Amino acid sequence: MITAIEGRVADAWRVLGDVPDPEVPAISVRDLGIVRDVVEHDDGLEVVLTPTYSGCPATEVIERSVLDAIDAAGLGPARVSLRRAPAWTTDWITEDGKRKLREYGIAPPGPVAADGTVPIRLVRRERVPCPRCGSANTERLSAFGSTACKALYRCVACREPFEHFKSI
Repeated sequence: MITAIEGRVADAWRVLGDVPDPEVPAISVRDLGIVRDVVEHDDGLEVVLTPTYSGCPATEVIERSVLDAIDAAGLGPARVSLRRAPAWTTDWITEDGKRKLREYGIAPPGPVAADGTVPIRLVRRERVPCPRCGSANTERLSAFGSTACKALYRCVACREPFEHFKSI
């Protein structure tokens, strides 16, 4: 429902907060930082998306889900445009999104350096806290989890496996 005070753009941002990421449904595409902008034009809304990486297999599903949500809320017509530069970074995940990842059992990423780089390490020394018990006594089992943007870890303390959203 459109509110007279805030308008369609604010309503669209609210609606997009309920559109789940298809690969990690505990977090919305807005909280994941995929939604870059919502712009009102004379012919409708434009929702600007930046995929988590250029080959993300869920991009088309996300586009369709965004358009369906905007339409269902009566905010259409709308279109999606993809903006791949600057590239998506895990720093765009909201604090609420990081909390939701932890609650879902995925260790959220740490911050990226101020210049946007992530150091390359030949020997991985980063300790990823367990999202279940909080222990830093964890070990990486695989560089890749269920998707390329996650790694598989195990907590030595509680023995539970979990995924870690890689810092990009």
